[in-house]
Amino acid sequence: MVKLPVAVGLLAVGAATGLCAVALHELWWGLGLAVAATLAALAALPPGWWRRLAFAIGFSLMVAYLVPQRPEGDYAIGTDTQGYVVIGFALVVLLVGLATTRGPRRVHPVADDPAP
Repeated sequence: MVKLPVAVGLLAVGAATGLCAVALHELWWGLGLAVAATLAALAALPPGWWRRLAFAIGFSLMVAYLVPQRPEGDYAIGTDTQGYVVIGFALVVLLVGLATTRGPRRVHPVADDPAP
């Protein structure tokens, strides 16, 4: 029962981190801070569908949402080196989240008599 609220909260935290990464990526220190904060969050969160992957999906979805052209005619993420780093980093974050999920736990039958 606790998994769903935790996942929704981490999805929102990931989205907020992605928004901050896009907002600060034009500054060299902002891009470094965004990468460091995201990597620290990924390292601190335990692996799993409801924790690290939820954060990674929130981060990546926010960056993907901000990539297309805005109604004003400009872009939130520029077509410069920093912009491509943010987009590539969002893909890396998503891949790390997917790669570190745990598979289903399998229960192995216990033998009746132990091996000698």
